[in-house]
Amino acid sequence: MDALARPTEDSGQRLRDPTRRVFVNRNLRMERIRWVGFDMDYTLAAYDRRTLEPLIFQRAAERLVEAHGYPEEVARLDYDPDFVVRGLVVDRRLGNILKMDRHQHVGRVFHGTRRLDKEERRKQYRGQKIRLSAPRYHWIDTLFALPEAGLYAKLVDLYETQLDVGRVAFGKLFDDVRRANDEVHADGTLKQAILEDLDRYLPRDPSLASTLHKLRSSGKRTFLLTNSEQSFTEAVMRHMLDDHSGDYPNWKAFFDFVVVDARKPGFFTGKESLLDPQSFKPISRLSTKGIYRGGSFRHVEQLLGDEGGEQVLYVGDHIYGDIIRTKKEGLWRTALVLSELERELHTLEGVQESSQALIRLEAQRAEVDDRIADCKERLSQLAEGPERDLVRRGLEEAKARLRTLVEETRGLQRDIDAAFNPHWGSVFKEGSEVTRFGRQVEKFACVYTSRVGNLFGYSPAQYFRAPRHWMAHEKTLGPQDA
Repeated sequence: MDALARPTEDSGQRLRDPTRRVFVNRNLRMERIRWVGFDMDYTLAAYDRRTLEPLIFQRAAERLVEAHGYPEEVARLDYDPDFVVRGLVVDRRLGNILKMDRHQHVGRVFHGTRRLDKEERRKQYRGQKIRLSAPRYHWIDTLFALPEAGLYAKLVDLYETQLDVGRVAFGKLFDDVRRANDEVHADGTLKQAILEDLDRYLPRDPSLASTLHKLRSSGKRTFLLTNSEQSFTEAVMRHMLDDHSGDYPNWKAFFDFVVVDARKPGFFTGKESLLDPQSFKPISRLSTKGIYRGGSFRHVEQLLGDEGGEQVLYVGDHIYGDIIRTKKEGLWRTALVLSELERELHTLEGVQESSQALIRLEAQRAEVDDRIADCKERLSQLAEGPERDLVRRGLEEAKARLRTLVEETRGLQRDIDAAFNPHWGSVFKEGSEVTRFGRQVEKFACVYTSRVGNLFGYSPAQYFRAPRHWMAHEKTLGPQDA
């Protein structure tokens, strides 16, 4: 057997280890997929967040001092890797960072790194409809943006507690952080640091080459579609895929074509043609192992012809740039890579007993709520007398029981949240609700998994079947009866 095709795990091991599974939101028949496209950064190239995020934070902080006139104290700020998670929202007007559920209810808020209490949160966000499309708000939807949000929170603290500057312009602070972050990405400062120590920032995934080979040997064709420029793409892909035996003399052999400088999400909404990187002229056909610049989804679809549409699966990590825009603009199927999933799944296993206890407490709360409502209705119908007194005592006992249950529920929920993240809880849940980010994963990703190499554990002809969805009225019967 070819070394690249040698299995590293069987299906039984995959099922025993949920972190290596592919999770399904919408049925996906892999045997109908002709093309599999991949993003690069945080998809094929899974950066070590423990080393990369502090680097981004540090370089952006230094840029604020050197190029934007910020005080020296900014360059001495430390990065807290646990403070921010994907799916948060920055309120530029108030200097806050929010976590919302799928109904856009604000569940928790931090001003800088200080958590607001319930009354502060309600005062600021319960009396108005939050429109996330407004310039006031900024969505933290990529892993690259986490250091940016962390730096903003630390700046809010610094300016309010240590620097005597009067009224803080929170919007300008955030705009400057964004500008500094964009600059260190665009001018090569950050990329040069990565390239100088690739083993540190970008560990090799031993299953990546085998996964690509398995897809290609089944008859599927593959392509790379990335926003990174050609020189950086080639350096990263050489690091990840060169030096493998067999039919792959270099990284380019793993792909039928490559698109760099794609400018996603604009790639999925524009109409530009793919350009030859040498002549900068539009191309009229895809050549074997060709590398192209720019372009658009519409032009790629035109070049793929009868093999486009739902016969294409695109794999990426950016919920908006890779997944949402892909689904809204065309028929390509989508696979979302969520590196956070491994930690979330391990934590879920650890809090399983607590989660079951929480479900039991919530069921008891529902029963007591019903009892209170029943007592109130009876009191409204009874005249003064012994029976009314009995019902009143029953109501007070039920209220006391409810207060106890509420405290127990809140305490248990706090413990569960802290197991995921001491500040924000689970990336995918806010209390009993799915987060806004979690809802987007459910709605737009046909399948999702923690890393590309997890696909190796499945057949290229796999039928990824979504679980049956139960509406609220169906759940009253129980899944076994509905």
